Amino acid sequence: MIILGIETSCDETGVAVYDDAHGLLAHDVYSQIALHDEYGGVVPELASRDHVRRLLPLISAALSRANIDMHRLDAVAFTEGPGLAGALLVGASVASALAMGLGIPAIGIHHLEGHLLSPLLSAQPPAFPFIALLVSGGHTQLMRVAGVGDYTLLGETQDDAAGEAFDKTAKLLELPYPGGPALAELAERGRPGIFNFPRPMLTQLERSGNLNFSFSGLKTAVMLANRQCAMEGKLDEQTRADIALAFQDAVVDVLTQKTVAALRVAGLGTLVVAGGVGANRALRQSLDATGRRKGFRVHYPELALCTDNGAMIAFAAALRLRAGVAIQAATERRGFSVRPRWELTEAGDVRAMR
Repeated sequence: MIILGIETSCDETGVAVYDDAHGLLAHDVYSQIALHDEYGGVVPELASRDHVRRLLPLISAALSRANIDMHRLDAVAFTEGPGLAGALLVGASVASALAMGLGIPAIGIHHLEGHLLSPLLSAQPPAFPFIALLVSGGHTQLMRVAGVGDYTLLGETQDDAAGEAFDKTAKLLELPYPGGPALAELAERGRPGIFNFPRPMLTQLERSGNLNFSFSGLKTAVMLANRQCAMEGKLDEQTRADIALAFQDAVVDVLTQKTVAALRVAGLGTLVVAGGVGANRALRQSLDATGRRKGFRVHYPELALCTDNGAMIAFAAALRLRAGVAIQAATERRGFSVRPRWELTEAGDVRAMR
């Protein structure tokens, strides 16, 4: 079974070819960082137009690299949501048109499902059930994953997600776009203990076991410290690095403690970390060290698969097909849709586009 995967939910155009007998055959991602850099963030209209320009050449290149004729495809998978509506429509329309022309199914996949299943592409994949820490863009969630499509939400962010807090704090510190990686790099030069920022909602965890997250107050604390240092004429490069480190330490501490609590509540010993923030080295070091102390195992996707990509979409579709998800005959489909807002717990009923 050979599946073409297409990802266009935000500012990366991802295409991949996955064969369930031979694994990942080709994988390409085009990043729009340079396009959005001058605006300091993603401009939805520009993102959609760039997907239009890049998607067909990337599909052609991926098929060529995989040495696969498109007529050998068994299905086309695409990100149905969540994401930017215009960007999602580009991938959905191309996937549906291609599938209709070839007489094969077009399968809509939840973006976060792709992320949380991507570690199963590794050489040593985790076994179900496990806890998943999803830290992707505007999403920070803890999920109990019993199987493909069987997801139970344990905790989620009440305001800013971890990735959003990284990006907004980076902008406050006048770092280039994308802010998260730039802030992590700056934090490596910071001195520990110079600043001590709050750990939001850890008190609730201790009192009631609340597994939700909140990072808006932490962002405000950083803003106030940054403003105070600027007023005192102390906001030099070293101070900015100290602030970045203290901020990162606070986020990593909260994510680690909440994740450990989720594993304890669920009675599980396997953790999957997925999404862009999952590539953060400090977070990985914290979770790995805590796992060694407390006896749980941590799985990550390959670094190349932490950002948005078509490989995770194609792979998630393959797992759904293996699990027996009914695929409606291609001749019965009428049009397509996207879901800019879509809860992962509702992804169990994903079927071929009608």
